[in-house]
Amino acid sequence: MQAPHIPQIRLYQDWLRAERGLHFGDYDALWRWSTTELDVFWQSIWEFFDIQSPTPHFGVLAKNVMPGAQWFPGAQLNYARQVLRHVAGADAAGMPAIVARNERGEQRELSWPALQQQVAAFALHLRAAGVQSGDRVAAYLPNTPETAVAFLATVAVGGVWSICAPDMGTQAVLDRFRQIEPKVLIGVDGVVHGGRAYDRLPVLAQLRESLPSVRHAVVVGNLDASVSIAGWADWASASSQNDAETAAFEPLWLPFDHPIWIVYSSGTTGLPKPIVHGHGGMVLVQMALGALHNDVGCSYAPNSWGERYHWYSSTGWVMWNAQMAGLLSGTTCVIYDGNPGGSKDQPDWTVLWRFAADTGTTFFGAGAAFYANCMKADIAPAQCGDLTRIRALGSTGSPLSAEVQQWGTRFMARAGVDGERPDGIWWANISGGTDFAGAFLGGNRELPQTPGRMQCRMLGAAVEAWDAQGRPVLDAVGELVCTQPLPSMPLYLWGDDSGERYVSSYFDSFPPGHGRQPGGGDGPPAMGAVWRHGDWIEIGGPAHPGCVIYGRSDATLNRHGLRMGTSELYSAVEALPEVLDSLVVDLEYLGRESFMPLFVVLRAGVVLDDALRARLTAAIRTALSPRFVPDAIVQVAQVPRTLSGKKQELPIKKLLLGQPLDKVLNRDAMANPECLDWYVAYAAEHAARHA
Repeated sequence: MQAPHIPQIRLYQDWLRAERGLHFGDYDALWRWSTTELDVFWQSIWEFFDIQSPTPHFGVLAKNVMPGAQWFPGAQLNYARQVLRHVAGADAAGMPAIVARNERGEQRELSWPALQQQVAAFALHLRAAGVQSGDRVAAYLPNTPETAVAFLATVAVGGVWSICAPDMGTQAVLDRFRQIEPKVLIGVDGVVHGGRAYDRLPVLAQLRESLPSVRHAVVVGNLDASVSIAGWADWASASSQNDAETAAFEPLWLPFDHPIWIVYSSGTTGLPKPIVHGHGGMVLVQMALGALHNDVGCSYAPNSWGERYHWYSSTGWVMWNAQMAGLLSGTTCVIYDGNPGGSKDQPDWTVLWRFAADTGTTFFGAGAAFYANCMKADIAPAQCGDLTRIRALGSTGSPLSAEVQQWGTRFMARAGVDGERPDGIWWANISGGTDFAGAFLGGNRELPQTPGRMQCRMLGAAVEAWDAQGRPVLDAVGELVCTQPLPSMPLYLWGDDSGERYVSSYFDSFPPGHGRQPGGGDGPPAMGAVWRHGDWIEIGGPAHPGCVIYGRSDATLNRHGLRMGTSELYSAVEALPEVLDSLVVDLEYLGRESFMPLFVVLRAGVVLDDALRARLTAAIRTALSPRFVPDAIVQVAQVPRTLSGKKQELPIKKLLLGQPLDKVLNRDAMANPECLDWYVAYAAEHAARHA
């Protein structure tokens, strides 16, 4: 008889009691301790997960200020070293490191020893190509085992990893990679998505030509394993070395804050922000998130070998990074490359469920939109195979509505999975962001769950809802802020030598003087500014526990968890000679399905017909991604602008979400207030259509 599952967060609290003499009456008390006693809390995370360093650290949070917090000075570690320390134990238990499948039905398993060998081989290849600590390695790759190997090999030698998904347009990729000047480019020959094969060799040629910093390039054969490009190394040769040198290879010991990767988050203006995170912050925060809040089994818990962790993601979403983090604790990562909804001609929302059934997945995660699509398609468990090994569902990317969560709970019950809880299968609903590669809100297997709400604020995350005056509120919608630093907050933005862009992105809304102890504590206020995340949040009081995210509070586009700046879409659309001006808003809010209209001002005499709509759609697909094709394209006379010429994206978004005009903007501050009557009428029509 299988032993009952012990939640990881319970094991952690038992450890605190045994090792530290600390006991907390409820989760709220534990959370408050974790956000006020930062040094003690993060030291406990270091010790609970047995993080190793050849040198001691002299302090935990040596400098408590945002931005500029300094964590674990003196410590050394390496993300890849933390992964590979599990090779012997996981392999002895008969567990693979990665189980992968693609749309063509090809399934592969990568053992832990094979992972170690390929990482060592490709790391040595990178060294031979001249990669030194701090050099950037840019990847244009899908969600395959080769990508995981390339990532681990890069960071093992101290390189800085950066990846874009192959569904991104060439210009969007160049807007990212040009900023970081990579020394190495790794690209895929093509991908299959939605039943179609897409040749990416022309894109690779353009990337290589447009990135003069690249000194070495490697092509991965996904459509054709024998692909060859003159002047490019091939993946098979670069990762196949298996000799005494590979056996002796060990990842470098690196400072705690050595850069690990550069990810991108788009604001409403300018190029995408190249965000730099550090090895130490990623190891600590991702392990705490995965184990304590997602309850993904790891080698520190009894009987935990055998966990199979799946979170569907493309490589362009930070959830790919979170999926890879399963390897940090010796967990098997179950990955799928392809369209989770089948093809346009043959929609099939059972694809991932059947994959989970075939692979024995125990934790199944996806974007909230995936579950909504499954509900609309009315899929049945009988179509999906045996899902009884699944013991948790994860959701993120956009708010998960109560209706969809209730559907998912019923679906799992019909599949014979009631979980170990009276309220059915456990949901780990999380909300965080690319910006700090972590989560602010998430799950706790021991807390009650309310459909449509996230169970708790994460340990160590001093999250509050603030009104416009910087006052914390409960049971009311406010700006999501974090009043204390986290180890995974960005080290800096690449190329932002003055730090001005970093500050303006996260810290200028609540500058120094707004800091305070989270939850109204009596201790000294946090130093420095306060992190403003850009989401609307409601934090429930004692009568309504849990949290709700209501969508973006700024004008950034959020489509199925992927964020893109409006400026990138405008660049694509306004490059067409017919288009004089444009405005786009994303109406994701309160768990509703995202609706994104694009308003275009056209040249005199031009009419928005089907042919022009098709050209606009094609331009967005090519430059950005099919994910950012608008739900509606509407011809307008003018785009609302401020006196200084800025597009009024956020006020129009609020107007379309139902707020009265006089509450969202000041006509006197506008250059063209006469255009507003049209948008008011459109908002009324939109409300009637979507009532």
